[in-house]
Amino acid sequence: MERAQIPETNPADLSAQGIAIWSLVAPLAGLVFAIAPTPSSTILLICLGLLLGAAIMAAVYHAEILAHFLGEPFGTLVLALAVTVIECSLIVSIMLSEGAQAQALARDTLIAAIMITMNGFVGLCLLVGGGRHLVQNYTQSGVSVGLAMLATLAVLTLILPNYTISAGGAFYNDTQLVFVAIVSLVIYATFVGAQTIRHRDDFLHQSPDDEDDRTHFAPVSRKVAGLAGIVLIVALVAVVLLAKELSPTIESAVAAANAPRALVGILIAMVVLAPEGFAAVRAARANRVQTSLNLAIGSALATIGLTIPAVAVVALMLGLDLELGLSMRSTVILALTLLVATLTLGRGRVTIVQGVIHLVIFATFLFTTIVP
Repeated sequence: MERAQIPETNPADLSAQGIAIWSLVAPLAGLVFAIAPTPSSTILLICLGLLLGAAIMAAVYHAEILAHFLGEPFGTLVLALAVTVIECSLIVSIMLSEGAQAQALARDTLIAAIMITMNGFVGLCLLVGGGRHLVQNYTQSGVSVGLAMLATLAVLTLILPNYTISAGGAFYNDTQLVFVAIVSLVIYATFVGAQTIRHRDDFLHQSPDDEDDRTHFAPVSRKVAGLAGIVLIVALVAVVLLAKELSPTIESAVAAANAPRALVGILIAMVVLAPEGFAAVRAARANRVQTSLNLAIGSALATIGLTIPAVAVVALMLGLDLELGLSMRSTVILALTLLVATLTLGRGRVTIVQGVIHLVIFATFLFTTIVP
C-alpha cells in the first residue's frame, strides 16, 4: 500500500519532524475511557465513538511516520499490518460478543471494503481530480497488476465457497480455510514485493520534473520514529478496547433501524478505510491520481490478503464459523465492479466520466444492501 503524505509541521508539533499533539492525546484518552468503569449513557457512547475514530486516525498517522523512517518494503508492511489489526479487532470483538449471529461479519466487511475502495474511493478521486484537471494520467502496468490480484483474491475468498461441497452452504471447511488463508498471504506478499522492490517504478507517481514520491517527505529522526512506534501500540490497544465497548451498541443500532446485519460490516469498513480515503482524495486534487489508485487498490488487497488469514486463525482457535460466500446479488455487483474497473482503468488516463460510473455502482451497492 502506498504511503499517504505525513502532515506538514506547524508550531503545535513536538519536533521539526512533525508529531502532532492530537495524535498523542487521542490514543491515551481512548485508553483511559475504555478501561475506566463508567456508567453507560448516550453521551458516553458518543464520546467513545469519537475517541475510536481519533485513535484510528492516530494509529495510521504514526504508522505513516514509521513507514517513512523504515523505508520500503518494511514501511509498507507496518502500515498495512496496523490497518489490518484495527479492522480485525473490530471484526473479532463483534464476533466474540455475538457468536454464531456474527458468522457473516468478515464476509460483509470484505465486500464492503472492496466496494468502498474500488467504487467509492476511486469514483470520488476521479470525480474530484477530473473536475479539477480534466484528464489525469497514470502508469497502467502497476494498476493492471493490482486489479488482477484483487480479482483473484475476491473470487477465492467470496465466491468460490458457494461452489465447494466439503462444507455445506457458503462455508469452507477447516482445511480449505487454511489453504485460502495461505494463498491470500502469498498473493499479498507478491504484490508488496512488486510494489516496493521488483517493479517499484510501475507504482510511483512521476511529477512534471521527474521527481518521484520519495522527494515529497521530510526526514524522520530515530527519536521521532521510536516515539511513533510506542504510540502506535497504545493506539492499537485503545482501538481494540473501544471496539469491544461499542460493538453491542453498533449491533443494537442496526437492529433498531431494522437494517440488514450486512450494514455492520459496511460501517466497520468505512471507519477503518477512512484515513486512506482522505489521503486518496487529497492526492487526486493534487493531480497525483497514481497515488490515489495505489491507495485504493492497495487498501482493498491488504483488507483481503491480511484480514482473511488473521480472522481464519481466530475462527479456528475459537471454533467460530466463517460464512464467506456472497449472495447472488452481491456476486453480481462484485463481478460488475471488477469488469468496470478493468475497462475504466485500462487506458492509462482517466476523466470525470469514469468517476461517475464507479460512484453509481457504489450507490447501487449501498441501496441494495439497505433495501434488498
